Amino acid sequence: MKKVFGLLTAVGLMTAPLAQASTVTVSGSTSVAHVMEVLAENYQNNTQTSVEVQSTGSSAGIRAAKDGTSMIGMSSRNVKDNELNSDTKEIVIARDGIAAAVNNANPVKNLTQEQISKIYRGEIKNWSEVGGEARPIVVVTRENGSGTRGAFEEIMKLQRTINGHKVTAISPTAQVGNGNGMIKTIVANNPYAIGYISLGSVDNSLRAIDVNGVEATDANIATGDYQIARPFIVLIDKNAPDNANSFIEYILSEDGQNIVAEEGYIRIN
Repeated sequence: MKKVFGLLTAVGLMTAPLAQASTVTVSGSTSVAHVMEVLAENYQNNTQTSVEVQSTGSSAGIRAAKDGTSMIGMSSRNVKDNELNSDTKEIVIARDGIAAAVNNANPVKNLTQEQISKIYRGEIKNWSEVGGEARPIVVVTRENGSGTRGAFEEIMKLQRTINGHKVTAISPTAQVGNGNGMIKTIVANNPYAIGYISLGSVDNSLRAIDVNGVEATDANIATGDYQIARPFIVLIDKNAPDNANSFIEYILSEDGQNIVAEEGYIRIN
């Protein structure tokens, strides 16, 4: 019995690395993770490959792909040249709008991009200045390192340069929420709050307002009429394992892109 047990143990030790190698590790943007988790679950159900998805933020995901701590990184903002190395590939897997979201009780239906920018800069402080009630605006933003925040700041021109470095122009009095879920909770529970979240995360708990008279819809993002939009990007090393490349191939396939659309995002093919 001891010999048999020893043999089984040896076999287990030999096969353990193989089992571990079959796991694809993915980390990064919390916005991309929303759809990535669904893609991973469906992929696992049809293959022998396990996929682990971690929400760590876009900046962390980019670093993880670059230094090899994750096979695949996720970013919901454009990646800067100095964040990559020559072996890192960027692949757009979907597109997403960023919704300026308000409480369902808020009467304001439309804002211009300039008005939203001024609200986040702290230049417009009261809803009465944009057609709402005479109440102070509660401004809610994402945390530093968030891809959604990075994309929002870039699109809305909410960055300024100090000593050659770009810094945020968002008012320091803005409340900070970690992740789409926290932003939704704050806005859904405060009739005078405004926050920005991934369009794919909008539900009945709050309302996406029109921007420049254009509704935040997939169709309007696809045509370019709704301009607060960004790509969902995955990053992978050119020498990444086959199972990581196979998972990305699945994401870009018809089945994968159907899931992207079903989850409320815009497919790329």
